[in-house]
Amino acid sequence: MKHYLYNSLANNGIRPQMPTGVELIDAVGMDYVEYIKGLDPEDEIVLVGGDGTLNYFINAVRGTEYKNEVYFYGCGTGNDFLRDIGKEPGKEVPVSAYLKNLPTVYVNGMERLFINNMGFGIDGYCCEVADRIKAVSPQKKIDYTGIAIKGLLIHFKPAHVVVTVDGETHEYDNAWLAPTMKGRFYGGGMMMAPDQDRNSDTLSVVVYQGRSRLKSLIAFPSVFKGEHVKKKGLVYVFRGNEISVSFSHPCAAQIDGETVLNVTEYRVSLPKS
Repeated sequence: MKHYLYNSLANNGIRPQMPTGVELIDAVGMDYVEYIKGLDPEDEIVLVGGDGTLNYFINAVRGTEYKNEVYFYGCGTGNDFLRDIGKEPGKEVPVSAYLKNLPTVYVNGMERLFINNMGFGIDGYCCEVADRIKAVSPQKKIDYTGIAIKGLLIHFKPAHVVVTVDGETHEYDNAWLAPTMKGRFYGGGMMMAPDQDRNSDTLSVVVYQGRSRLKSLIAFPSVFKGEHVKKKGLVYVFRGNEISVSFSHPCAAQIDGETVLNVTEYRVSLPKS
């Protein structure tokens, strides 16, 4: 039997169109561990929602042993996980194999798993601004690109960043963002780490820095095709298992799209498979 657990907060609260006969169970606020305990081993779980739905699930069941197969039915606004594995939303995709050996981020006293990325800088700023817009107009479609452009031109203050990857430290001034990537995509289609393989035993940390606001803005659209990494002196990519990033002043961060405010540093650890 398949259990369709639906995140009613995903996709701006718009209920997805499901195949005839599918009964959606609203999983917002659900105790996943207790729910899974009541399932038979041959029962299957279908998570219906977006990237945040996957993030919530992996953290809710962390440390719990279960034999049930897990599927994902994407209906979010970003769908970066599905984009990364070459699948489309609106179909059931088996994902159990992707929910193992995930990286852990330590930030502001929290310890969280993530499936796509830990973002820090103007990407977190965009999520912070989007949260404020949603609080006033819950159904309004968020223009993340527009928010990023205004941030690059006016509002966001770049920082001095210190990045340490497997014991090797690098420092840069005027850093706009420094995310750690498990997959290639985030932000609804930005190919931030084009050479990252989510099945590999390393993560990618990407530093995007530039003194000129205008030049940084002009180069930014190349992120959507992953061509930004070719721009010498602007983008630096490092790979490793143990990563720490610190900014010279607090700013917002995001974990698979969920905002974390007032962050000055984070640390990520990837278990060796």
